Amino acid sequence: MIRVVLADDHPVVREGIRGMLAAEDDIEVAGEAASGGEAVAVAAAVGADVVLMDLRMPGGDGAEATERLRHEAPRVRVLILTTYDTDADILRAVEAGATGYLLKDAPRTELAAAVRAAARGETALSPSVATRLVSGMRARAEAPALSEREVQVLRLAADGLTNAEIGARLFIGATTVKTHLVRVYAKLEVSDRTAAVTRAMREGLLD
Repeated sequence: MIRVVLADDHPVVREGIRGMLAAEDDIEVAGEAASGGEAVAVAAAVGADVVLMDLRMPGGDGAEATERLRHEAPRVRVLILTTYDTDADILRAVEAGATGYLLKDAPRTELAAAVRAAARGETALSPSVATRLVSGMRARAEAPALSEREVQVLRLAADGLTNAEIGARLFIGATTVKTHLVRVYAKLEVSDRTAAVTRAMREGLLD
């Protein structure tokens, strides 16, 4: 029997999920929580195998609670169940240690299968979430590579320094700075500083 804790700040949502899982012979809802902190406590108290965790809740959100569980109760698997599917939300949850990520419009069969997969320690992702992750990985793999010096020059340009000021900071000539920037523009397929900084940040090349 897979012992599950439902963590969501909306009672109606918890009731709906409980009803969906009631038809599964091998899944038991062992507890409920209305916040991230409560989810951690309840999961430990009932010996949960899987926590179905909403991402945004008061009293500590789902990602924070997931990270706490990873350290305090590493045997407990966390399956995010949320309405949010932005790249930032997905990556934050995965980095926090979530085993899977589902959207709340998932059908009962998909939800039950994901709970079973999570209990086995396997990754369970909604199709749209999986597509986003793969697309993000592909985009990062295809991101243009800048040399260490080009990154230094672009970072100072982002701070608003002129070519002469950048050169003085890096002990190189202003002409050399300009050459580096021209190469950066070519690699990033842009034509000015602002566009270069914007794309570099989007691609994760600059903080």
